[in-house]
Amino acid sequence: MILSDKAILEGIEKGEIVIEPYDRSKLGTNSYDVHLSKHLALYTAEVLDARQHNKIRHFEIPEEGHVLLPGKTYLGSTFEYTESHRHVPFLEGKSSVGRLGIDIHATAGKGDVGFCNHWTLEISVTQAVRVYEGMPIGQLIYFHVEGDIEVSYDKKANAKYCQRTPLPMESMMWKNKF
Repeated sequence: MILSDKAILEGIEKGEIVIEPYDRSKLGTNSYDVHLSKHLALYTAEVLDARQHNKIRHFEIPEEGHVLLPGKTYLGSTFEYTESHRHVPFLEGKSSVGRLGIDIHATAGKGDVGFCNHWTLEISVTQAVRVYEGMPIGQLIYFHVEGDIEVSYDKKANAKYCQRTPLPMESMMWKNKF
């Protein structure tokens, strides 16, 4: 079940949902709009290796924007820091962003109960497009969880993305055993 605007507000009031900074005008009927931060990153290697720690180079979007090019995986982050202690957050792109040919996540649109961080975006584009710091980039949708949570994400020993940072984070696949 997707939370309505009233249910999201109740979750915020109870501390079950945290959005910093919070702006009431960004609350939709059943979602909350999030924005692109000034932080982007690109992998430094031409070929990525799933068993290795692939390094990234961080940079900031200048005032005049930054042109994203097809064929590259850009890592971005949301301006908003979020926490979800009772609901499953999903990050989806906004239709106006999709209509520019921008995908904001390759596979990781779902967060876990206990996810507390800025969202890292896996951005790709179908044609060159200029993006700007602060532009609306996606919307958070919250789903009700049936039953109690045994161990929330922020308490799991193997959670790889718990270090609070406004910077986009590279893949931590190399920490898995395979």
